[in-house]
Amino acid sequence: MIFADFSKALENLEQTPSRLEMTKQLALLYRQLGKDEIEAAIYLMQGRLVPLYESLEFNLSTKMIQRALALLMERHQDTVVATTQTNLFGEENNDQFLEIVKNKSKQLGDIGLTAENTLEELQLKLTQVPQINEVFSDLKKIAGDDGQGSQDRKVLELVKLLERVNPLSARYITRIILGKVRLGFSTMTLLDALSWAVKSDKSDRVNLEEAYNKRADAGYLAKVYLAAVSAVDREQVLANYSVKNGVPVVPALAQRLNTTQEVIDKMTQVLVEPKYDGLRVQIHFQQGQPTKAYTRNLDDVSHMFPELATADQALSCQSCILDGEAIGYDPHTGNLLAFQQTITRRRKHGVDDQAAIVPLRFYLFDVLEVDGQPLIDKPLLERKKKIAEILVDNQAFKNTTYIQSTDPDEIRQYHQQQLDDDLEGAIFKKIDSSYRGGRKGWRWVKMKEVEGTTGKLSDTLDCVVMGYYLGKGKRAEFGLGAILVGVRDEKNEAIKTITKIGTGLTDEQLQEMKSRIDVVATTTKPKNYDVPKGFTPDVWANPEVVIEVAADEITNSPSHSAGVALRFPRLIGFRDDKDWQSATSLDEVGQIKIK
Repeated sequence: MIFADFSKALENLEQTPSRLEMTKQLALLYRQLGKDEIEAAIYLMQGRLVPLYESLEFNLSTKMIQRALALLMERHQDTVVATTQTNLFGEENNDQFLEIVKNKSKQLGDIGLTAENTLEELQLKLTQVPQINEVFSDLKKIAGDDGQGSQDRKVLELVKLLERVNPLSARYITRIILGKVRLGFSTMTLLDALSWAVKSDKSDRVNLEEAYNKRADAGYLAKVYLAAVSAVDREQVLANYSVKNGVPVVPALAQRLNTTQEVIDKMTQVLVEPKYDGLRVQIHFQQGQPTKAYTRNLDDVSHMFPELATADQALSCQSCILDGEAIGYDPHTGNLLAFQQTITRRRKHGVDDQAAIVPLRFYLFDVLEVDGQPLIDKPLLERKKKIAEILVDNQAFKNTTYIQSTDPDEIRQYHQQQLDDDLEGAIFKKIDSSYRGGRKGWRWVKMKEVEGTTGKLSDTLDCVVMGYYLGKGKRAEFGLGAILVGVRDEKNEAIKTITKIGTGLTDEQLQEMKSRIDVVATTTKPKNYDVPKGFTPDVWANPEVVIEVAADEITNSPSHSAGVALRFPRLIGFRDDKDWQSATSLDEVGQIKIK
């Protein structure tokens, strides 16, 4: 497929509000793509060149793309001599064009539309029409260039690529480079469309999601699923699709209940563990290879953890996949630190220095593969015994303690003990359950607050920051007076408003909030936002900032699009370990009650 046709399909998707209609359009696109184009197309639609768990960044900012567009204008103005690599950023060469591009970008509010408009004005005559895989290869070349002078080379290669495509293609190429394609759907819609492409309905969605949860690579899954020539072949593909060391498993997540009696009523016999307030990590260990660590968002954060180098001292196996929490501790007292201190380890630079200030321990509570054998379908207790067999505690790696019980009083006391030890609470797990990504059934349940606590909710919410309102009075100096936040509507893949937060924010929080939102600000409302007219913010934000919010009560609300609102909401902190697809859903809101 030529990239121009692919771009037209993306434009149609961008303009389609209905999730079902988007699913049908994606299915049609899948049918039109060549077998060797499926993976590339999936990654490009996600604003990427590789699966979510791999890192290949362009390291090109909006300003650098603006420079590329200015250079493109200069190269195709008859009165101006083409700029060479050696004087690419000379002050007198393309300043006039750069100013034009900047003004256009400010007016349109989107670098993609700016690129499209620029090419429309230049009216370049295309001598060749690149295919999807050609553009994909060129983008990989740009992203992979590093070292001295790489920024100049990247800009020049981008100019050469833009000279070969039509204006609409330029819109999506530049957005892909910034990782913001703005199509408004999640990975789950991509899976829905796979089923629709083959069966004209969503009947295979459950099987596809289960496969994806075992090996989180939507591009590879799409390729092998669509390559199957019969129903029997497809069933075999999904049956054989399992965990692979080096490819993260979608992490299991906990449901919420409010009393230990409810826990036993739902799950009968449980295994109970401490609930740590750390950074969820999945560790992939192979003898002789660097040990990998992935977050719940599938981000590769191995570089954050020099402690991983001691994995071979703690593990007696050739390979394994472990699930756990990374938690900072005070090197002087050994006491565990709060999440906001642990998250300071999430950085690209100065990792070793920060590791000395905030050393980490990995508290491991599950094992998903050992020596090439998947364990996710084995009962939890069997997996627990396997961890004990292969793990020897050292300074960095710890086996999580647990009890087994069918007695609500016993697990209530255990839960209280964790709170007394300054932990978040307890996790209750069905003792014979298999491991399944996401919140599926009543396999895992979490409880934080003490039973009988009054005056606040039983748990916090992870909310998406949708935008902010300009400050008045003293807050005028910050330029931010309040923020609008929302939760996920999973059924419609929308983000719906649930509260505004203004009071209670410190000066430091106001400053940090504004700086974070301004990085992801947009002049237009993101496609998947459901915002009543009365709550329109002064500045919109793309769904990239997730915060933890506490409140005293959840009340019915005819005003907010979530149908409910938070009473006395307050900011707890930023959840840099979560993206909008991991934010609290409307169903979860219904599980959070006042204690």
